[in-house]
Amino acid sequence: MLVTSGSDGSEQVALKEWASAVQALKEGKLIMIMRKGGIAEETRDFRLVSPRFFLLPAYEHQRRELLKPEYQELVDQTLGEWSSGQDFLRIDTYAEAVDDIEVTDQEQLDKLRDLHIWTDTFAEERLKWKRKQPLHVLLLRVFRLEQPVEVPLRPAYTGCKSWVKLEEDIAEAAMKPVLTDEQFHEEMVNIRKRFD
Repeated sequence: MLVTSGSDGSEQVALKEWASAVQALKEGKLIMIMRKGGIAEETRDFRLVSPRFFLLPAYEHQRRELLKPEYQELVDQTLGEWSSGQDFLRIDTYAEAVDDIEVTDQEQLDKLRDLHIWTDTFAEERLKWKRKQPLHVLLLRVFRLEQPVEVPLRPAYTGCKSWVKLEEDIAEAAMKPVLTDEQFHEEMVNIRKRFD
């Protein structure tokens, strides 16, 4: 697959996500993320601004104890690749949102318990935060960039927000899907049937 920047600029958007979750996504251990929005969101709730986007790894808020024990090494791994004085971010992952499941209660959230990397406590806290807003569970078709891109760490890329508009033009990016079509379809069906 080859992504080129569209006339509407939609491919030049990045979704910020914990570096450990990005790592799990690009290793095929995960096809979902859970969002309610960042503190600095304009609308104060999450919305999907583009169905296709790069994933921008964030290091500030991820903590080992918020991941299930079998995934805690992902935090160590990603922090080992990052230094606090670093003045660039490495982008090597792209995603297409194929579904946005709105979770509104604990019973629905429990149906996903064995399909994500976060602890029950953390998932429950995300559901309860901004209680009137649904928890968005995005099902992502994930791709690895064949040539990772390094972008300067700009002030616009920091802070508690979900989306950033990339100031760099990643004009063409060759990439390969993390999972085969069959693997992804199977994972997606497994999630969707839990809500039937």
